[in-house]
Amino acid sequence: MSHAKKISNDFAPGPELYVRVRQGFVGQDSSLNRWCIENGVNRHSAMSCLKGVWNGPKGRALRQKIIEASGISN
Repeated sequence: MSHAKKISNDFAPGPELYVRVRQGFVGQDSSLNRWCIENGVNRHSAMSCLKGVWNGPKGRALRQKIIEASGISN
């Protein structure tokens, strides 16, 4: 596992988190893209924060919001 700083529920940003979040939305008969459109979030920004590229305070806050919406934190 990478040495990336972990966030709530031990979700470290990276490609694995991106895939898990997408799976979470699919499990809800939705998609990350649909969530982004409905919430006015740029899809590239969502992908960047999930992968840890955008890792400042705003990126971390968005990552937490997306994780919760995907249902993988339950």
